[in-house]
Amino acid sequence: MIYRDFQDLKLSGLGLGMMRLPVVEGNDAEIDEQATAEMIDYAYQNGVNYFDTAWGYHSGNSERIAGKILSRYPRESYYLASKFPGYDNSNMPKVKEIFEKQLEKCKTEYFDFYLFHNVYEGNIDDYLNPKFGILEYLLEQKKNGRIRHLGLSAHGSVEVIRRFLEAYGEHMEFCQLQINYMDWHFQDAKEKLELVRNAGLPIWVMEPLRGGKLATAPEDMTKALKGMRPDESIPAWAFRFLQAIPGVTMVLSGMSTLSQLKENVAIWSEDKPLSADEFERLIAWTDENTRKGGLPCTACHYCTSHCPMELPIPELISLYNEHKITGGGFLAPMAVSSMPENKRPANCIGCRSCEQVCPQQIEISAMMSEFSAMIGM
Repeated sequence: MIYRDFQDLKLSGLGLGMMRLPVVEGNDAEIDEQATAEMIDYAYQNGVNYFDTAWGYHSGNSERIAGKILSRYPRESYYLASKFPGYDNSNMPKVKEIFEKQLEKCKTEYFDFYLFHNVYEGNIDDYLNPKFGILEYLLEQKKNGRIRHLGLSAHGSVEVIRRFLEAYGEHMEFCQLQINYMDWHFQDAKEKLELVRNAGLPIWVMEPLRGGKLATAPEDMTKALKGMRPDESIPAWAFRFLQAIPGVTMVLSGMSTLSQLKENVAIWSEDKPLSADEFERLIAWTDENTRKGGLPCTACHYCTSHCPMELPIPELISLYNEHKITGGGFLAPMAVSSMPENKRPANCIGCRSCEQVCPQQIEISAMMSEFSAMIGM
C-alpha cells in the first residue's frame, strides 16, 4: 500500500468509502454485515488505514456498521472519518445532538477526521449562519480531542467553495472534492482543486470512478489506453490519473464487493502516475466523448436576454448535460432544488424565443421539458 503524509500521520493512499457497502436484496438500508466485515478485514490487513462514513449513508446504518466492525481493532491503528449532515438543512440546529449520536453509533470517543458534509448552493448560507453555532461547536470538540482534524467536503460551485473558505478556511485542514478525469473540465474539478490547493489545503478525492462509470470506457478509448499501458486496467487509469496530481493526499473509493476492493488495493500497491502526455490525452478523449453526449451550449447568454421567464438557461443546460451524460445521480437534482422555484426548468412556457437567437440551434424548449420530467422539477 502506498502511503501519503498528512501532518504527522501516514495515511493509506486508498481509503475505504462506506457509502456503497454490500446490501441485502438491493435494499440500501440493509447492509450485508458479513460481506462488509470481509471487506473491512481485507482492507485493514492489506494496509488501508482510513475509513470514511457519514450520518446519512445507507439510511443511517453505515456509521453503526463501521463502529461494530472497526471496534474489533485497536483504535489507534486506523483513522475514522465522519461528517456533519448539513446536506439536510433541518439538521443545522442539531449539531450537538447529531455529533454525540455519531460517536455512540461508531463506538468511539473521537473522530480522526470530521467534515462539513456537502457544501453547496443549497446550504452555504446556513453553514455560515452564526445562529446555528456549527463551527463554534466543532472547534470546541476539536479542542476537547473529540475531533482530531476538521475539514469539508464540497459538491458546490467554485464560488460556493471560495465563499466557504473565505469564511472558515483558517480552521480547515483538508478539503474533499469530486475529482476524476471525466469531471476535470465537465464539473470544473480542475478549477476547484486549484482554488483549494492555493488555499494551502491538501486534497481528499471522492468519486474517483464516478460511481463506477469510469470502470469501463468506449471501445476506441479502451484500445488507445491499452496501447499505451497494456497491463493497466481501465479502473487503474482513473487512479493513476489522481496519482499524477500534486496535492492529492487521500483517494476514497466506495467499493461494493470484495473483488473490487482487491483490485483497487492491488492498484494502490504501487505509485505509477500518468505522464504529462498520458494525462493530456486522457483528458482530451474524455472531453470529446462528453461533448458528444451533451448539448453544445457555449454559455453565450443570448438566450437569457430573450426569455420572458428570465430562466438561467445556460446553467440549466449544463445541469441537463450532467444528468443526461452520466445517466442520472444526485448532482443535478440537488443543484436545481437549490434554485428559486421560478427559475427551474418546469417554468419554461415553450415560447421558443430563446431558440431564435441560439447560435448553436439548440432546441431549448424540448430540453427544458425533458429535464423537468427527468428530475421532477
